[in-house]
Amino acid sequence: MKLLLGIGGSDDSFHALERVVERVAETGDDLTVAILRNPATQAAPDGIEQRVRATLDERAVTASIRHLDGDPGSQLVALAEREGFDRIALGGGETSPMGKIKLGRIAEFVLLNSHVSVTLVR
Repeated sequence: MKLLLGIGGSDDSFHALERVVERVAETGDDLTVAILRNPATQAAPDGIEQRVRATLDERAVTASIRHLDGDPGSQLVALAEREGFDRIALGGGETSPMGKIKLGRIAEFVLLNSHVSVTLVR
C-alpha cells in the first residue's frame, strides 16, 4: 500500500507518526511523510523533520519526506491524488465531554475533500 502521512507538529500528529511507522515496520507499506505548516502549532518544519527521522530510524523504516507549502489540507489532498496514494493518514480528533469528536481544521478539510481513503489516527 502506498501511504501518505501528514504531520504538522501537533501532539496528535506525532502520535500518528509513531503508530503509522510501527504499522509500516510490520507491513512493509510504502510510506511518504508530508510535513505541513500547521498554523495551530509553533513547531518549525526542521524540528518536525528531525523527529520524523529519529522515529523512522528507531524502527528501521525507510520513508521519503516531503515539505508542503501553502494550505496544508488542500496540499495534502492534492499530493495524494496527483501521485496515486492509496491512503492518507493523519492525527487528530478529540472527544468532547458529550462524546462527539472534534476535528482540527486540517483533519476536517482532508476528511471532507479527499477522494483517497483517509485514516484518522487517535
